[in-house]
Amino acid sequence: MATMTIRLPDAKHERLKQLAARRGISLNKLIEEWSSIALTEFDTEARFRLFASRGDRKRALAVLDKLDAALGSGTPARPRKAG
Repeated sequence: MATMTIRLPDAKHERLKQLAARRGISLNKLIEEWSSIALTEFDTEARFRLFASRGDRKRALAVLDKLDAALGSGTPARPRKAG
């Protein structure tokens, strides 16, 4: 496992420590979880762009649906048809 040093303003560092504490995890675990999410989103977008460039609309939209399900966000990655 690698070690990484980052520079943050003191206030931001403190807020991140508070957030991790509220979640009952270490700051290291919080950053690890966020980095996993960021990499998953990046990989999903790359796959979407690949499918879209190949003109495979059905597979591209399936990737967006999968992203919506994985993130569980209230805002879908792709707009839904009205009606």
